[in-house]
Amino acid sequence: MASTAHCLYCFEALTASLEKRQSLDLKQVEELWDQYNGHLSGKETGSEEEDTEMTEDEDLDADREDEGVEEDEEDTEPVRRVLRPREISRLQAPSPASASSSSSPSSSSSNSSRTAFSDGSKASSRSSLFSFIRRPSKRRDEYPLFVTWNTISSRGRKSLRGCIGTFEAQELSACLRSYALTSAFDDVRFSPIASSEVPSLSCQVTLLMAFTSCDGPLDWTLGKHGIRISFTHQGKRYGSTYLPDVAVEQGWTKEETLVSLMRKAGWNGRSSEWRKVSDMKCTRYEGKRADVSYRVWKEWRTWVNTEAKAI
Repeated sequence: MASTAHCLYCFEALTASLEKRQSLDLKQVEELWDQYNGHLSGKETGSEEEDTEMTEDEDLDADREDEGVEEDEEDTEPVRRVLRPREISRLQAPSPASASSSSSPSSSSSNSSRTAFSDGSKASSRSSLFSFIRRPSKRRDEYPLFVTWNTISSRGRKSLRGCIGTFEAQELSACLRSYALTSAFDDVRFSPIASSEVPSLSCQVTLLMAFTSCDGPLDWTLGKHGIRISFTHQGKRYGSTYLPDVAVEQGWTKEETLVSLMRKAGWNGRSSEWRKVSDMKCTRYEGKRADVSYRVWKEWRTWVNTEAKAI
């Protein structure tokens, strides 16, 4: 199942490439992400314990005041002090066979600050994380997958910035790194991602599974399945795919999704004529995805640079 650490690793691969520095490996990212979550949990626990201690101290003070009032009530009128709850700040965890491209084509723009990215770059260059002991993985995870980059505007609008993946199961670490960079720099629908755009990015990793041949081009479920099609038109073979979330995000019906997918593959016929193509083959599949914004990656990476302990 795709995880937050997988997306963080894609950000790490991208920024390391842009900054021309060494990248953390997937194992390091996973372990540091676990440490980071433990750090945040410890902060939360510490705040709750401090809150409890303060409440107990205030209760004790209140008892003492009550005792004083009872002793003096015959001689003088008691002066009662109103006890107000103290504000306690808490550290909140951040809201948590060949290459193919996916998702619907769209244009995007970015007004992100180059300075914000540069600050993170300077911090990264000071990191001494590469002295970590690299522990060999006990298992070899292999998946077909897609890496998607989106830009998020100041109004929260998401626009596709690059999406490429593979249907061939490959070793996870190498595959994530490869397609993080390929989708960022080599998606022919877009110009390569520049350093100035990074603060506006979000990353989505989708691990693919449960591939099944469809009985027909509409034999799949919206929101559950991605589809991969191939067909012949005027003697030429076409093919393309959409990930499971695309149709729902675009508000398409199954037929609209299929027509859009055929056009993405290069077919330029009329929408009403999509059934006239020959030898239409369709495979449905499922995807487990994770998403991470630049803000989450930056907060984690800043913590890594300043507070992480050697693994």
